[in-house]
Amino acid sequence: MTPSHPPAPAEPAVPAVPVELELRLGPVAHGGHTVARTGEGRVVFVRHGLPGELVRVRLTDSGPEARFWRGDVVAVLEADPHRRTEHVWAPADPLLTWRRGEPPVGGAEFGHAELEAQRALKAAVVTEQLTRLAGLETELVVEAVPGEDPQGLGWRTRAHFAVDPAGRIGMHPHRSAAVVPVDGFPLVVPAIDALRLGRLDLRGAERVDVAAPADGGTPLVHLSLAAGADPHRLRRELARLTADQDVSVTARAEGQREPETWAGRPSVAEHVGPHRWEVSAEGFWQIHRAAPALLHREVPAAAAARPGEHALDLYAGAGLFTAALADAVGETGTVLAVEGSPVTSADARRAFAGRPGVRVERGSVDKVLARTWPQAAPARGRRPARGGRPARSGAARPDVVVLDPPRAGAGRTVVDQLVALAPRRIVYLACDPATLARDLGRFRRAGWHVRSVRAFDMYPNTHHVETLAVLEP
Repeated sequence: MTPSHPPAPAEPAVPAVPVELELRLGPVAHGGHTVARTGEGRVVFVRHGLPGELVRVRLTDSGPEARFWRGDVVAVLEADPHRRTEHVWAPADPLLTWRRGEPPVGGAEFGHAELEAQRALKAAVVTEQLTRLAGLETELVVEAVPGEDPQGLGWRTRAHFAVDPAGRIGMHPHRSAAVVPVDGFPLVVPAIDALRLGRLDLRGAERVDVAAPADGGTPLVHLSLAAGADPHRLRRELARLTADQDVSVTARAEGQREPETWAGRPSVAEHVGPHRWEVSAEGFWQIHRAAPALLHREVPAAAAARPGEHALDLYAGAGLFTAALADAVGETGTVLAVEGSPVTSADARRAFAGRPGVRVERGSVDKVLARTWPQAAPARGRRPARGGRPARSGAARPDVVVLDPPRAGAGRTVVDQLVALAPRRIVYLACDPATLARDLGRFRRAGWHVRSVRAFDMYPNTHHVETLAVLEP
């Protein structure tokens, strides 16, 4: 599941006088950094570099009490041959921004590297995490998404912007609450840039979420309003947006339960194969334009559900995998989809209202599993039999499980519950290789085997990567 966007953390401590160091960069680390050491052995996590480069680094987070320091590359003295001659987005290029005394924005932290090099770095990170945290020795190649732009641009169908005090949309620098105004974002699909949100005065909005369907349908702009905002002024301002183009607008005031629809529809229509979803403004959907079709095919294929079986789709979102699992198990099988978000679970319920074999449950995954299968607490010293035996609650045990948790991963409780349920196959899709590796390690210690691991480059020009693991008992 593509990660949510929490509020930016407080500003890190920085030296009163900017400090720059000349460093030789070491290996890539999880989180988009390379690891370097000062002459005294101090560890420095450096962004915007490539392993082996000799660079000058501006420290952004340092101090004598800090366990390690952080910094940005501001000059390249010896470049890796796979460093691009020009960053894909100037506001995210520290070589340019720090000349003005400003930090780069996030969102394209690997934009200085060619795509081939980016994928090699991501493969190294996934491999290292699986080895260190799961004890799993594997070699993998990060696969490009079919039809990818040669520069890795124009793929995001969702974007999230902060708003500065002057009402301009912007983005945060790494580990900062500051807002840097931006006028366009080259990673988004053209339909989002075409909205020209940077021309609007959005004072009173705290955040702007934008969604544009990959098939060219009507885009949606959603405003999260701050306390004391003037919705009438904002509504007039957004009328400038809707006057000459087909775009929907919704807004939610602080403390308001449901968003208001100011123009068009309160959702965007998404299609994959024969299936259609109405995804709400604040709902979840895969953000790469080609990801839904790719994952709709690959994830259920990895699960290999059969007619008449019982499938479990955890952290189901709007039900991208639920649809394919329901097709696989047919009219004699069942699918239970579990989603914690009230908004997104409502999207899923609407999508499957006409499918009697599909049930959508809203709630935290561990609690839904506990009330559906009360006996799923792992038994000490013995392993439960697998198969489709009815649980004491009357629900059939799942034969296959698909889970796509947020960045925090599934965690100990859910892993232990799935081990106790003992399906014949589990397919785990992860947007964070560290939490995936942690959870796979727990599965392995319970006797499960990791049959395959694949990785997909669904976030070009960033350090993020999507990883798909298949487990069997």
